[in-house]
Amino acid sequence: MTANYMNKRIIDSFGRQHSYLRISLTDRCNLRCFYCMPEDGVKLIDKPNIMTMEEIVAISKTFADLGVDTIRLTGGEPLIRKDFEELVRELARLGVSLKLTTNGILLDRFFDLFREIGLNNVNISLDSLDKARSVFINKRDYFDRIIANIHKAIDLKMNVKLNIVLIKGVNDSEIPDFIDFTRNKNITVKFIEFMPFKGNHWDWGKGVSRDNVISTVESHFGTIIPLPNPKHSTSLNYKVYGHAGSFGIISTITHPFCSECNRIRLTADGKMKYCLFANAETDLLTPYRNGRSIDEIIHEAIQLKKFSRDGMVDKMEPEHYEQNRTMNSIGG
Repeated sequence: MTANYMNKRIIDSFGRQHSYLRISLTDRCNLRCFYCMPEDGVKLIDKPNIMTMEEIVAISKTFADLGVDTIRLTGGEPLIRKDFEELVRELARLGVSLKLTTNGILLDRFFDLFREIGLNNVNISLDSLDKARSVFINKRDYFDRIIANIHKAIDLKMNVKLNIVLIKGVNDSEIPDFIDFTRNKNITVKFIEFMPFKGNHWDWGKGVSRDNVISTVESHFGTIIPLPNPKHSTSLNYKVYGHAGSFGIISTITHPFCSECNRIRLTADGKMKYCLFANAETDLLTPYRNGRSIDEIIHEAIQLKKFSRDGMVDKMEPEHYEQNRTMNSIGG
């Protein structure tokens, strides 16, 4: 590694320092949500190409040495990975803030572990509070178990956020129900605009915009209270007066939040993606396996990052996003 890369933070050509790493531990999942996995199936990554526990920890340490202070574990579904407990214990020793995104099915197996290592921030994907609709979206029936684990996480005083991908005519009628869920629970619900990925038949006619969400909430609950948004927040955050919890809106389509982006993604097969929508990927796993330092590779790759949505500025372009991975392979 050349001297000018020593101890250098990961800063792109727009001056944005990248301190947040999302790691996909696997592209496998125990659900089949139609907006995430194409209905005709997906080609899964061959097992020899999946990062081992030791490789994930070593590459994560490199990122931590370059200024990454937050690591979010995603999938597919991260909790189905057989060595998850040992892996998360090793990552906790890096001194970074560990967070988790999960579908919640297996959470009850790990509550004691999370308390022990101090993992307190968990995002749980839940696209419906109605069992039949949930099964329609997920293509699997784990609804009761997911709901029970959400309540258990709340009881354990975890920082729980629910991720809801809004799709017009599917679950947008439940916006008031999710807001009502925050009335007596210290929980955050995050409404996410429907985003395009390979094979998910996206069109914005199925989307529900940030403005639509706000007007719906106000029509049911009255004036909403804007909350301070942490630096690098991907959502605008609000609460209803008198509610214990809050809600946020991730408006990737109608109001991109790219100007303060500090996120990097690492796929389960060791490819660095500098943007969720980027087709370009940088292989970190192969050079690592060949004994090369990856510091300089990371720094060079981040210079290729475009300012917003990998160059899709005015609209989402099918010829672009259809060349991307499926969502389960990128990491939720």
